[in-house]
Amino acid sequence: MPPESTSTITASGVRNEEPELIHRPTSKKDGKASSKPTKELDPRLYDIHSDYVPPIEIVWRNVALFVYLHTAAAIGLYFLFTGQVQWRTVLWTCTWHLFGALGITAGAHRLYAHKSYKAKLPLRIIMTFMQTVSFQNSIWEWARDHRVHHKYSETHADPHNAKRGFFFAHMGWLMCKKHPMVREKGKLLDVSDLEADPLIMWQKKYYLPIVLVVSFFIPALGPWFFWGESFVVAWCFAAQLRYCFNLHCTWLVNSAAHMWGNRPYDQTISPAENKTVAIWAFGEGWHNYHHTFPWDYKTSELGNYEFNFTTAFIDFFAWLGWAHDLKTVSHKVIEDRCKRTGDGSHLIFKALENHHHEEDAPWGWGDKDIPKERIEVTQSIYSEGENKKD
Repeated sequence: MPPESTSTITASGVRNEEPELIHRPTSKKDGKASSKPTKELDPRLYDIHSDYVPPIEIVWRNVALFVYLHTAAAIGLYFLFTGQVQWRTVLWTCTWHLFGALGITAGAHRLYAHKSYKAKLPLRIIMTFMQTVSFQNSIWEWARDHRVHHKYSETHADPHNAKRGFFFAHMGWLMCKKHPMVREKGKLLDVSDLEADPLIMWQKKYYLPIVLVVSFFIPALGPWFFWGESFVVAWCFAAQLRYCFNLHCTWLVNSAAHMWGNRPYDQTISPAENKTVAIWAFGEGWHNYHHTFPWDYKTSELGNYEFNFTTAFIDFFAWLGWAHDLKTVSHKVIEDRCKRTGDGSHLIFKALENHHHEEDAPWGWGDKDIPKERIEVTQSIYSEGENKKD
């Protein structure tokens, strides 16, 4: 039966239906009927494209942790600007930031979430370690949520739906409970490949103690133990500021790269090409391309190492033999897609604008100046003798 509803008349005279929550039948546990009914989801929530957003339920524990993190990071920044951080601690911190960033971009994102390349065990161990340094949830949870993001991008089933505003897409989504449809759709995704990997499941099982050690204790204790850095300075700078900076670099992909930039591959979606984000996120800012071709290991059309350090990292391990089956997209497919759905900002359109009639252009079939590749793709239909009987 449909849910009962109450209706009110708005100021404009339009009847506004307010469906009540459905209540499931009384549940049974251990053979005994429960006297407490369980509330069903509001039917409006099932439309992932609707304008209806349920009241936000803030997770105050996460809010408190983020307040602490940013306060400690600000203190770490103060220590840096006042010359209280030793140069060895700065190099140490940059190295651990590199670990965490590549653990997300090359590991959780391109390897595990999108399966855009394959890695042998030594590289998978490195990626698992680096991804743990980043402290952005286990590989299993990160990859699952990211697959949901791509499958239902910019809907209520998207964990960090950019249509809910910059702050929500950037970090607000981590300060409140997930929209019910994020959970519902997440249950439907196939993550059997992740669960079949013993390394991923081992990390998931022991995630909390491992992440505390490799993401906080080692980065903070190293400078204090090896070269006498103040523990407070090391904690605020090498642990907290590094972690905070790493988070914001990742979050920019969810927020800024979904709002600002051109869309040469598909103008019908929000993700855009954003060079600034690509620099801060090690090549993850070419987001219009990535959402159009999410299986490309480069997450961009060009393998330009200057703005895509992660691609250089993967290519190095491919050269070493530890990464293989790197997936990419042919130029022909990209060009066709740009012409079909792009916004006209791709370089191929600029080339067409500047195109001039070629010199020594062929006069017709049989001219020696016809390029060989054009001859090979030319077809003759209804050729002589084609319709003759034997």
